[in-house]
Amino acid sequence: MRTPNLFSRRRPAEATAAGSNAGAVSVSEGKDGHVLEGNDHFDERVGELERKRDAKRQIGIVSATFLIVNRVIGTGIFATPGTILALSGSVGLSLFIWVAGMLIALAGTAVFVELGTGLPTNGGEKTYLEYIYRRPKFLVTGMYTGYVILLGWASGNSVIFGEYILNAANIEAGRWNQRGIGLACITAAFLIHGTALKWGLRLQNVLGTIKIAIILIIVVAGWVALAGHIKLPEDEKPHNFANAFEGTTGSAYGVVTALYNVIWSYIGYSNANYALGETRNPARTLKIAAPLAIGVISILYMFVNIAYFAAVSKEEILRARRLVAASLFRNVLGTGAERALSVFVALSAFGNVLSVIFSQGRLVQELGRQGILPFSNFWASNLPFNAPLAGLFEHWAICVITILAPPPGDAYNFILNLISYPLAIVNTFLSAGLVYMYFHRVSYNWYPPVSATLPVVVFFMLSNIYLIIAPFVPPEDGQNIYESLPYWIHCVVGFAIIIAGGLYWLTWAVILPKLFKYELVQEKVVDDIDGWERNVFVRRRLGAAAPLVPNKHLDQHTPVEDTAPVEPHLHKLDTPLRDQHAL
Repeated sequence: MRTPNLFSRRRPAEATAAGSNAGAVSVSEGKDGHVLEGNDHFDERVGELERKRDAKRQIGIVSATFLIVNRVIGTGIFATPGTILALSGSVGLSLFIWVAGMLIALAGTAVFVELGTGLPTNGGEKTYLEYIYRRPKFLVTGMYTGYVILLGWASGNSVIFGEYILNAANIEAGRWNQRGIGLACITAAFLIHGTALKWGLRLQNVLGTIKIAIILIIVVAGWVALAGHIKLPEDEKPHNFANAFEGTTGSAYGVVTALYNVIWSYIGYSNANYALGETRNPARTLKIAAPLAIGVISILYMFVNIAYFAAVSKEEILRARRLVAASLFRNVLGTGAERALSVFVALSAFGNVLSVIFSQGRLVQELGRQGILPFSNFWASNLPFNAPLAGLFEHWAICVITILAPPPGDAYNFILNLISYPLAIVNTFLSAGLVYMYFHRVSYNWYPPVSATLPVVVFFMLSNIYLIIAPFVPPEDGQNIYESLPYWIHCVVGFAIIIAGGLYWLTWAVILPKLFKYELVQEKVVDDIDGWERNVFVRRRLGAAAPLVPNKHLDQHTPVEDTAPVEPHLHKLDTPLRDQHAL
């Protein structure tokens, strides 16, 4: 069913305040077709839909915590410490950069907790950006579409999977053998989640357990190394903490690029925000699960870095680069353990690939369900295996291009920075928008149960502005992380992706409606089967009563009312059913 038209001029809604909470006037249709209004009167059908949806809320604190942990811990902590050390120049600065990245991640977690508890629905960044930036109409939606569609989020971990598998087999990584194994990795993840969803989720959970076990093994190995039990001659044992700041760089390019590597290792702290509509007591769950997950991960990451420096010399870390974890296993546990544990690191990478393609495929599917993408019914479909095969295929195709396009030696670093740079742009707009809402609380009616506080939000905003600007500063000699690409390439491509989303908006929301004489209207629909609601875009002929091109995947719903949409009254969200987003 379509939800009652809360945007109708015929039935204006007004919010009433009760203490610190604002109640929302709802408008619904009774069984006899009469309109019921008021805070305490819902028709039987709406109540039944709410009960169905509440029954579907299966995510609790533990599940939400592991949603974040499984998404954050991938290959970053295994593959980036060598690059960070090379860019920072010293062990001491390297550790400080990890602390700085941890503080940025914790600030980002606080920002997303506030946004998630204030808008407890599915959608993540898209929902928050649409709520904050309302003009030009649908611009944020179009730009976010480019951000989702054009980034190969799962490609970096696929490349690392290939590198660790080759190391375990004692085969030197070349241009095509590493990429070939990476392509096999992303293809296997696509086929598993696209054709055998339940088995894919089970495998994902098992591999999530393995990655936690690997982290703990590294931490314990670090303690063993600190005690002096290393399988190296006395004169080859590392002494990285004796003169920790020797060789420290003064390059802004080196510091910011090292920070990108740390932030890559923390990507995913907002993962629970995408599923708040399926979460029990979402505000309470999020404010416990997100800080808990990132807090535990931050502590483990610092212990892992200390373990690397305790067990592997600075020179060997610089030589090993992305295989530093393998070097630690060899120095502490022996060559046989190195090869065996390299397989488990590769499996950890595969688990992260499964997790990422699982979520990205559903983001593409949701863009189709909302009518944003062309051929929306194709992208929205769950046929033929009751899984978003089309959405998964789109992300697989982008990942294949991203893996194959960069020249040899530059693939992983390019992918890492290409993912992180647009993310910094998105986070800048989110944090700047939240600062703006702090000074316009009444007009936005922004009184969430959890506040990140202004200093934390400003720190997060300034950190991301620095991450946007600093990469344009030319590197010092020998500091360019790319072997054959220009140092600024990921910045230019990142902006191009955002601009591509803007061009899509110009075509989809401005030019085509004027050309074919229709208006694009955003409406909220509630599924009769499970009670879930979503915003959808429909094309309505100017002056017509019904959509020009209805979404076939919503055929079970009733037609659109012949009313002109206007901005709804802004109010604090007190139940998910009454969530309203300004057009």
